[in-house]
Amino acid sequence: MEEEIFQQRTDLSALSEAVMSIRNELKKIIVGQDEMVKLIIAALLAEGHILLEGVPGVAKTMTAKLVARSLNTGFARIQFTPDLMPSDVLGTPVFNPKEATFDFKKGPVFSNIVLVDEINRAPAKTQSALLEVMEERQASVDGKTYLMSSPFMVLATQNPVEQEGTYRLPEAQLDRFLFKIVVPYPNETEEIEILTRFHHMGNTRVDELVQPVLTGEQINAIRKQIKDILMEEKLLHFIAKLVHQTRNHKSIYLGASPRASLAIMNASKAIAAMQGRDFVTPEDILEVVVPVLRHRIILSPDKEMEGVTEDEVIKQIIQSMDVPR
Repeated sequence: MEEEIFQQRTDLSALSEAVMSIRNELKKIIVGQDEMVKLIIAALLAEGHILLEGVPGVAKTMTAKLVARSLNTGFARIQFTPDLMPSDVLGTPVFNPKEATFDFKKGPVFSNIVLVDEINRAPAKTQSALLEVMEERQASVDGKTYLMSSPFMVLATQNPVEQEGTYRLPEAQLDRFLFKIVVPYPNETEEIEILTRFHHMGNTRVDELVQPVLTGEQINAIRKQIKDILMEEKLLHFIAKLVHQTRNHKSIYLGASPRASLAIMNASKAIAAMQGRDFVTPEDILEVVVPVLRHRIILSPDKEMEGVTEDEVIKQIIQSMDVPR
């Protein structure tokens, strides 16, 4: 009987090896920021998108580019600006004089890893171009639907401090991101390591040090494995109860949607698989709850005035609950 159970287990050795390979490539350049790197890899495996928030100069854009570099897939970068139009993102029909027809010229979003730099600089009309693309992996232009190639992932960055020339992301847009990762300043030891490493690098280009270690086909195969990760029913109930609490909490004006519940479930499966396990534990869920929920809830005005943060309220909710064992 034990042997039969063992045979049904998912073999995660290839997955663990892939995760370690990506981490090792990124560690050649990125100092510290282990949590950010871990969550980005988890989102890639869980078919999610990432919103990176941090002040300029904390390697948000560099990390996104290096993640793409470590994968043998397509990569595109879109710099969002106030005058950017939806057609600059999705593409536009171009007249073909030989055939006397219009051919669709695909925009930069038709790639595998798409870096959207300073996403909050473009107006709502352009941001809306990403809504269908991020959720349904397709774009509708001039009555025709064009599918994205798989794997597809959006890595967006934004600066939380600068307000001039920026547009706040609507809730519908934020809800499309699996994680919102807040990128902190490095500590003093890490900053010394950054200086030392770049000093010894000399004229070597940063991206030349990172080699592709995974193909698109391998990523798709890993994603299928992760969907089969085991999850006990009591953990599903715990996720539902936790998200439901955000809709009935005195400090929260707008709670999380069912999409948030699915995000916690999928992200915790990815984290479990990254640890080499084919089953989810409560610790996996607790690890992803804050980055999944922090951009999906809106605090009540009085709590915002008091300077309370979303992270604090989410942690209060977790502490008030009985975590299953």
